[in-house]
Amino acid sequence: MIVNGNNLSIEDVARVAIKGEKVELSAESKEKIEHSRRYVENMIERGEVVYGVTTGFGKFCNVVVSREDVKKLQINLIRSHSVGVGDYFPEEVVRAMMLLRINALAKGYSGVRLSTLMTLVEMLNKGVTPLVPCQGSLGASGDLVPLAHMVLVMLGEGEAIYEGKVLPGGRALELAGIKPLVLEAKEGLALVNGTQAMSAIGCIALVEAFNLSKAADICGALTFEALNGIVDAFDEKIHTARPHPGQVECARNMARLIEGSTLVTRQGELKVQDAYALRCIPQVHGATKDALRHVRHVLEIEINSATDNPLIFPDEEQVISGGNFHGQPVAINMDYMGIAVSELANISERRIERLVNPYLNEGLPAFLTKEGGLNSGLMISQYTAAALVSENKTLASPASVDSIPSSANQEDHVSMGTIAARKAMMIVENTRNVLAIELLCAAQAIDLRFEKMGDKGSLGKGTALAYEAVRELVAAVEEDRVLSGDVKILSELIRSGELVKRVENEIGPLY
Repeated sequence: MIVNGNNLSIEDVARVAIKGEKVELSAESKEKIEHSRRYVENMIERGEVVYGVTTGFGKFCNVVVSREDVKKLQINLIRSHSVGVGDYFPEEVVRAMMLLRINALAKGYSGVRLSTLMTLVEMLNKGVTPLVPCQGSLGASGDLVPLAHMVLVMLGEGEAIYEGKVLPGGRALELAGIKPLVLEAKEGLALVNGTQAMSAIGCIALVEAFNLSKAADICGALTFEALNGIVDAFDEKIHTARPHPGQVECARNMARLIEGSTLVTRQGELKVQDAYALRCIPQVHGATKDALRHVRHVLEIEINSATDNPLIFPDEEQVISGGNFHGQPVAINMDYMGIAVSELANISERRIERLVNPYLNEGLPAFLTKEGGLNSGLMISQYTAAALVSENKTLASPASVDSIPSSANQEDHVSMGTIAARKAMMIVENTRNVLAIELLCAAQAIDLRFEKMGDKGSLGKGTALAYEAVRELVAAVEEDRVLSGDVKILSELIRSGELVKRVENEIGPLY
């Protein structure tokens, strides 16, 4: 993949971070990087006072550092800022972080040497992945703490994963044949000052969120059939009368998924209206689809931006201090994504309740077991879904409205964007598990529905494929058994994209 600082997509990030695609800097980027670096070196030679180059950081911005200490200033920055705590980020998040930092520096506004950037490129391509603690970033002045831990390994310090083993950073570089970096003026600051941690988490979470949006339609359609849903709710006329794009698209998805089903009903045939959890699937799922598209728009601007400080404009012979490191655009949208994805879980749990509740499930056995009392059936699966949904409600409380001043009030408003991104990723995982529980319950309900009908009838074109995918992996629940393993298997079916792929291969792309 050619990286030039300008046209990275969310899918590109996933290809590199998850699938391991190699990257290469464009020739134009190399020229810009070298042009910018020459200006920095000339500026140092002239003895100019520039923030973070010949001064301290944060509140120390007015402390001038001698030319002899310029290099030491940069290494001190990396070591002093490596104060992360908590669990380590998953490898794919760190790889995404490395790619995004490469892409930002490739724009040529940061003043680093080309050789410095090539060290990071080489680490990414050879699979040297720094261990980066997930807690410690305020999301303004950039993701200083996580990025500092990333840079430690470039210096031969810290720890990294290489070929599946956790190693000292220097040893990992040695085994990969990479020479440790010696920082020059401006480079430490250029490497740690940016929004790449929160953006990396956001990209990885968003890729799965788009997959969950499609999977939620599939799960909802299977439940819809199990409960003899009224298909009129998906009539195109209703949705063109209120043409939110996501709503219109979801209604089309639902109509295509259940096409040919003999389990669905028409208005007034068995009942006049369905409950909202069935009837309003397009309105609820559709709002999430629209939200995710907006988040993509913001993230794709961010991951193709220069977010460090100060920025170098060599053609204008200017070095300008600003605030592009401030994560507020990402922070707000990570909160937005968390809220949007949590709604997929909210309505899914309500559908699960309708499947297992004998007063709501259109004549199916209580808790979807034929010998209730002796067996609890799928009763407690709804409990787990309810617990996950409740946890999501707590996680969906926005982080971006919080701010705690830092650096003696020099940095007096921060975004908490990395916290927002981490919470959004947790919501994505919880929602995937709720949808897995819905798949488990819906397939069980379908079995019981067909049995009640004397095995007559058929599922829709799309839902039949989803049902088959479930039954290839998980057997029907004839009597009580441990179900956590089944949920895990179905969660992986969703996470891998295989559920969506199986359906789309037959009926065409879902929206």
